[in-house]
Amino acid sequence: MNANSRFGLRPVPGAGQAAFDMLAQIDLVITDCDGTLLHTDKSMSRAAEDAVARLRAAGVKFTVASSRPGAGMRWIVERLAVDLPFAAYNGGNIVAPRTWEVLGAHKLPRDAVDTALAGLAREGIDAWVFIGDVWYLTNPKAAYLALETRTVGYEGVLVRSFDEVDLDAVDKIVGSTVDEPLLARVETGLQATLEGRAIAARSQNYYLDITSTLAHKGVAVQELARLAGVPLGRVAVLGDMSNDIPMFDMAGLAIAMGQASDAVQARAGLVSAANDDEGFAVAIDALLAARAAPAG
Repeated sequence: MNANSRFGLRPVPGAGQAAFDMLAQIDLVITDCDGTLLHTDKSMSRAAEDAVARLRAAGVKFTVASSRPGAGMRWIVERLAVDLPFAAYNGGNIVAPRTWEVLGAHKLPRDAVDTALAGLAREGIDAWVFIGDVWYLTNPKAAYLALETRTVGYEGVLVRSFDEVDLDAVDKIVGSTVDEPLLARVETGLQATLEGRAIAARSQNYYLDITSTLAHKGVAVQELARLAGVPLGRVAVLGDMSNDIPMFDMAGLAIAMGQASDAVQARAGLVSAANDDEGFAVAIDALLAARAAPAG
């Protein structure tokens, strides 16, 4: 952290004191999960758990938003005793805690599904199709299959072709490959090809998510804030990837993790430590310290 740091955070150029002033005004925190709340190995640290407990004790509301399916977020929601609705599929599903009822869903248009699957296949990129809490795959030897299975907590369904599933009910498509430069190029290409029909944005350097135009974290923040009864100007969001930028643009305060790219950090107000260096807990403790500091 540089000389302009406060509470373990630093401002992005142009944010300055205004970003720090926002810390004390936050009534709702919404965080991304993978790469932010969680360590790179997908574990949740005791520091993160304790930070959420302190946040709740201070009267600040809390919930989560992720590209994961709802079922893949349940252990997170339960461990942190989240009592507000949360966002799955980048906001494609708004889900109630405890009952796991889907309160609202934004499905991919069929023509966008066909275009995305064809584009990924043309580049030799593995595709997974998510419908509800089920995910389908055609390559049992995909490089990141074991990681995704561990991440969501359950196995995908192997099919010979995606024609075997209901492609009119798709929540999300994921393209995965070890060739990260290729995936970055495909992301740019699909963004142009799918413009107005779907969103293509990486949730990890090796995962490209394709969702409805309404299934992004900006819309999710709007809906979660409405359900929590908190104005957007008093919402803080935390994230690390390009799919977090829509919520950065929507909330009163955005905090990026230290390992986020320069492009992602530039869209935030403040930057914390890296996720594996407890960047989430650092950010929460900064917010709490700002709330406790004397006015003026």
